Amino acid sequence: MSEPSRKEQLLDLIRANPFISQQELAEQLAMSRSAVAGHIATLIRERRLLGRAYVFPDRRPVLCIGAANLDRKLRPLQPLQMGTSNPASAEESFGGVARNIAENLARLDLPCGLLTALGDDSSGRALRAQAESSGIDMAGSLQLNGMGSGTYTAVLDAKGELVVALADMALYDMLTPPFLASRQPQRTAAAMVIADLNLPLDSVAMLLSDARESGVPLVIVAVSQPKMARLPRDLRGLKLLILNRGELETRVGRALPTEADVQEACREVQSQGAQQVIVTCGAQGVYHTMPEGLHWLAAHDAKVVDVTGAGDAFSAAVCWSLVQEAGDLHLACERGLLAAALTLESPHTVSPALSAEKLGAHTPLERD
Repeated sequence: MSEPSRKEQLLDLIRANPFISQQELAEQLAMSRSAVAGHIATLIRERRLLGRAYVFPDRRPVLCIGAANLDRKLRPLQPLQMGTSNPASAEESFGGVARNIAENLARLDLPCGLLTALGDDSSGRALRAQAESSGIDMAGSLQLNGMGSGTYTAVLDAKGELVVALADMALYDMLTPPFLASRQPQRTAAAMVIADLNLPLDSVAMLLSDARESGVPLVIVAVSQPKMARLPRDLRGLKLLILNRGELETRVGRALPTEADVQEACREVQSQGAQQVIVTCGAQGVYHTMPEGLHWLAAHDAKVVDVTGAGDAFSAAVCWSLVQEAGDLHLACERGLLAAALTLESPHTVSPALSAEKLGAHTPLERD
């Protein structure tokens, strides 16, 4: 076999499995490992691959890190009465902030991967299968033997609004700094890293440190007020923080009743190192930082069917837009609000109606 065709065959194997090892390549091509390494070095010099993760330059993925759960939604059939049994309907679906964001990105035709922890139960197997069928790369995720997968149980009122939620997510504490270090090639090859605050504090701190060194944009998405304790004080390296008003109040340790209060709190978070901040306020819209101050955008009118997943759709659309048009946070928030509205009007955690076309996708060249 000639040298060029051998190199092309190696490239085809990497294209089919970007995480294949050099030893596996050597065995499949009946070559020495040193010869494989030589071909890979040549392909990297030719910019046909990017670095050790074997990422193709036109297909750099967004990497989501955090929770992938089995979600249970309970909806009362009559007005909810506290302190007693309520007749209800129940349904199960796939959820988790990082997983939901990844599925939304896949629906927007953006290559994406997910680093999460899954149990060795039927829920874990179903979560992996569904994610892969949706186009999410699960190659780097952690399989934990003897543990159940994460669960999130939401009680909704008759209008679909959240009353209370219970989360069993202890297994995400296994997404430790050593685990993340073992996935460094996958992280440094990403176009963007999106992490939720189901990660341990030390792991979030490590992602911030790595972002300062690698330059890969890092977005952190808050998940609840109690888990704001997992966000380090030093936010240097953070491209964007997405959180709601209550989570921002928890971060700064005071109530934020006015827009001026929100603006001052965002300045405080930026002084800690975050470059940009988005504050979501549900049906009241969103605030986002601008060089000249805080900007507000109204939410779209939507006939609410189910609020579950709307915030994750917003975050996904914002990140999708920023990957295409870096720096245009205003446009990203406009697209995020549209994605949230589509999700609010759907009974699904990730709306099947979501698409790049629905969000008015265009490239910077077309805008010119």
